[in-house]
Amino acid sequence: MAETQKTTAKADLRALFATPVAIVPVPNADQLNAALRTTILARAEAHPSTEHSNLGGWQSTWDIAEWGGTEAQAILSFSRQFADKLTTDRQGQPAPQKWRGNAWANVNRRSHGNEFHTHPGCVWSAVYYVDDGGIADDPSLGGQLEIQDPRGVAPAMYRPELVPNVPGGPSFGASEMVAPVAGTMLMFPSWLSHAVRPYTGDGVRISIAINLS
Repeated sequence: MAETQKTTAKADLRALFATPVAIVPVPNADQLNAALRTTILARAEAHPSTEHSNLGGWQSTWDIAEWGGTEAQAILSFSRQFADKLTTDRQGQPAPQKWRGNAWANVNRRSHGNEFHTHPGCVWSAVYYVDDGGIADDPSLGGQLEIQDPRGVAPAMYRPELVPNVPGGPSFGASEMVAPVAGTMLMFPSWLSHAVRPYTGDGVRISIAINLS
């Protein structure tokens, strides 16, 4: 019987169809967050929650630009600049846009989260973390942003215990978790299905969600 030949050639491994998920620190975050925390919590006390993807917690109407003060305006302006940096034409040239959109605040306490959802009709979606509720220091508190593999379950249909030997392989057909960190903004394509895991801490997890179209 012939011996099995060992693979010695180096493979040309290409990461095709990557999905961009970008995280960036926002300048002057400490000052912005101190004012935003006060403004958002006061709004939550005075206005009832809307009901969309939230599982408990409080979600504002989609008009934080009107009541969030100069600090909210600064976050929205930053998101538009960030989106411009992430957007080019098909030749790789900068393609700045006159972004339109909406934004709202989220307040989650113990056991609160968000079910899986997308943002139809938009190009980029973002979340800015005003207060991570201690999750950045203690991941066991939950509250992570959970992002589903946009290829669905196809990569795990036949042998779900096996994954390709590539970066990100373990999440094939599953999810990736991103822990919130106060003062950072996370941006991703609006078609990417995402959720927020239940928060188990005793603090408060505060974020601003943004859609750009």
